[in-house]
Amino acid sequence: MNKSVLNRIVTELLRRSGSGVTVKLERYFPGGRLIGGKYSLHTHSVTMYTEVIKQQCLQLFGSLESVHDYFAVVFAHELGHAADPHLQKLSDELDGTEDDTRRREIQLQIEENAWNYAMPWMIDIHPALVNVIVDCSLEAYREQLESVTA
Repeated sequence: MNKSVLNRIVTELLRRSGSGVTVKLERYFPGGRLIGGKYSLHTHSVTMYTEVIKQQCLQLFGSLESVHDYFAVVFAHELGHAADPHLQKLSDELDGTEDDTRRREIQLQIEENAWNYAMPWMIDIHPALVNVIVDCSLEAYREQLESVTA
């Protein structure tokens, strides 16, 4: 991925969101999991994992044709976490509950909130591409919730 293109995407999405997060670009998420981006509530920072973004884009779309848009969507989602005024309360509740169903509900709510905040910032990305990424992202959370409520 072209680093100057990524920097332009980051700058534009920061402008649109009004966020003051610190942003870092790294190649891989530590531990080998396929995590494309991570918001840290405690440091108010977003780390984007560029090689993982490429892998995810290839898995989902079969090519890197949309990799910069994919990066933008994932970054907007992470900014959505930063914008969520309920994130601290939900995180505290998540840490304080041992009920599996409630934990899954909170995890899904956290992710849905981030996507809801991110949507207005992705106005120049084809809605079908955004919808595929959002649906894929939320699918695992919804399946986990269904598995404990079924």
